[in-house]
Amino acid sequence: MTAPLTVIHAHTLTLDDVQHDVEAVLVGGGRVLATGSREEMRALAPRAEVLDHRDLLLTPGLCDAHIHLVMYGASLSEVNLAGARSVAEVQARVAQRALATPAGTWIRGGGFLLPELGLNDYPPATLLDGVSPHHPVILYSRDHHMTWVNSAALRLAGVTDSTSDPADGKIVHPLGCLLEGASDLVAAHLPQPTDAEWLAHARAGADDLAARGFVSAHTMAYEEPGAPRALQTLAARGELPLRVWACLPHQRLEQARDLGLAGSAGGMFQWGGVKFFADGALGSRTAWLHAPGFADGSGTGIALDPPEQIIERGRQALALGLTPVTHAIGDRANTEVLDAYDQLRPEAQKRGIRLRIEHAQHLRPQDIPRFRGLTASVQPIHLQADAAMIRTLLPHLEGTSYAFRSLRDAGAVLAFGSDAPVAPPEIRATFAAAVSRVGDDGGRLAPGEALTELDVLHAYTRGPAQAVGWDDEGVIRPGARAAFTLWDRLGGNARALVLSHSD
Repeated sequence: MTAPLTVIHAHTLTLDDVQHDVEAVLVGGGRVLATGSREEMRALAPRAEVLDHRDLLLTPGLCDAHIHLVMYGASLSEVNLAGARSVAEVQARVAQRALATPAGTWIRGGGFLLPELGLNDYPPATLLDGVSPHHPVILYSRDHHMTWVNSAALRLAGVTDSTSDPADGKIVHPLGCLLEGASDLVAAHLPQPTDAEWLAHARAGADDLAARGFVSAHTMAYEEPGAPRALQTLAARGELPLRVWACLPHQRLEQARDLGLAGSAGGMFQWGGVKFFADGALGSRTAWLHAPGFADGSGTGIALDPPEQIIERGRQALALGLTPVTHAIGDRANTEVLDAYDQLRPEAQKRGIRLRIEHAQHLRPQDIPRFRGLTASVQPIHLQADAAMIRTLLPHLEGTSYAFRSLRDAGAVLAFGSDAPVAPPEIRATFAAAVSRVGDDGGRLAPGEALTELDVLHAYTRGPAQAVGWDDEGVIRPGARAAFTLWDRLGGNARALVLSHSD
């Protein structure tokens, strides 16, 4: 062995079935070479550099398995409405940004939830007009399935009372809120970021995630083409601090075929998935539900990509070696996606590809066993804000919402993420939500679905790796990538430790 060698001394949870708990890890050339006791590693490499972290816990590196990475980076400089508890608070934050923004420049923000604002209905544009008369404003709900805009933004987009609903969305009257695809009527008029701005957003998102203790991420396709290009550029420059597995929208599947993107790996960046949307989200009342639907009488949600399309284009994705990845939140959406995946399973199994359902939030009991062999890419942090809404809007599904333990026991691979910028990639909040099941209202949601801290670690590390076929990640054993997370305690404060070839 000619590469520089490093021995890490730390209480180490390897998640390797052969040797689960060790004292030291030998690393060289960016790879794990051996694990064992401190004495064993010293005998193997007596001249190796020693990193003494015996007061800390070492685990496989964390992966955020569902994030919109570049959009998250952009959101860090936008108006943050997370935690806003009234319309007046939203107005104040928008007004403050307007004072520091040149007239005519767009103001963007997001993170609000209607129930947290004390609203039972969609707010009109007039509530924003008074605090931002000289700026077009677009505010994204926390789930990004609804936008709240002011009159200036509607005028720029040419949206009036007579504008027809698009096929994949709804314009709420009185004007001000746009659901699902209707948001694009206004969003299409936003100025496109320059290449330099895309790079800045990509760097901000990746650096923030790495600083929190993550070593990899699965970035979803709800972004403009400039977003993955920026990540690819950073990877080519050797400036991407995370290993990234990326999805493209199914609408761009032809480009994957023409450009040879299928399964392509470019160092730290890899194309791997094709993204579909079966429905919307709970907070925007657009999740697709079986009858009786929402308990407030607001309907059964909105169906988006039809199952026939998921089957047809899912087969095309599999033929290219890409993983079908489908957003499904409502119980009807999950049923329909599972039905579609039953048609895709034989081809996926033949190619060694694990089909994925993103969110899988609200399920019928009879559908849970059908997740066997699939990836359930879920976000525990959403439970905290959703718990009260579930009790109010979906009381009949309370026992099978965020059904982590049941999904795992059914044979699904759990992969944890944040969905940032929908929710922050907060590690401690994710552990707390999955283990305690306590919502922001103080009540516990389906406590029988609670996981242990070790379960959460697995779903944050090994699960995401298994979901995308990374045999060299999410575990500490010879041959694995030397990408770790250091903790003061499991579920506590974390930081990344990545030993690359050049270290």
